Amino acid sequence: MKLVVGITGASGAPYARRLLDVLAAARRERSDLEVATCLSSTASEVWALECGGDLREAIQAHDFPCYGLRDYRAPFASGSAGWNAMVIVPCSMSTIARIAHGISDTLLTRAADVMIKERRSLVVVPREMPLSVIHLENLTAIARAGAVVVPAMPSFYAKPESVSSLVDTVVGRLLDQLGLEHTLLKRWGTEK
Repeated sequence: MKLVVGITGASGAPYARRLLDVLAAARRERSDLEVATCLSSTASEVWALECGGDLREAIQAHDFPCYGLRDYRAPFASGSAGWNAMVIVPCSMSTIARIAHGISDTLLTRAADVMIKERRSLVVVPREMPLSVIHLENLTAIARAGAVVVPAMPSFYAKPESVSSLVDTVVGRLLDQLGLEHTLLKRWGTEK
C-alpha cells in the first residue's frame, strides 16, 4: 500500500503524531507499506505548539519523505503513480473548502484531488468546533465526491484513562478506514 499523510495547521497535531508512530511500526512489519508526507504552510507551527519539537524532524525520524507545498514532482501528485490512499490529519476547514471546490493550489490539495478523481481512498479528519453551515456543506461535498470524513471525536465506551487512549480511538478508526490492522482500540462487544 502507498499512503500519503497530509498534515495541516488545524488543531489536532497529536492525532498526526500518533498516526505517524503507528505507521512507522507497521512499515517495519510490512514491506509493502510506503508512506510519504506533505504539510500545509501552518502545520509545523501548530505541531510545535501542541506536540513540541519540529514536525519535519519527527517525520525524518521515521524515515518518511516529506514533500514541499510546491513539489509537484512528488510521486503522488499524479494519478498515474498509483498511490492507494491519503489521510489528512488534522484537516483544516480551509483545506476542506479547497478540496470541495477543486482548488489544487498546493501539493496537499492536489494529492487530495488526485485521490478523488482516481476514485481512491481519501480520509479527512476535520478538527473544528462549532461547525458552520459552510463547513457542513463543504464536508458534504467531499463526502459525495467519495472522501470519508472521520471527525476527531474519540469514543468513551472503553473507559479511556488518558488523553493518549482518547487519541488512539480516533487513530484506530483512521487505520480501519485505510484497511490497516491494529490493536489501538477496544472493539465494540469485545473484552479487549
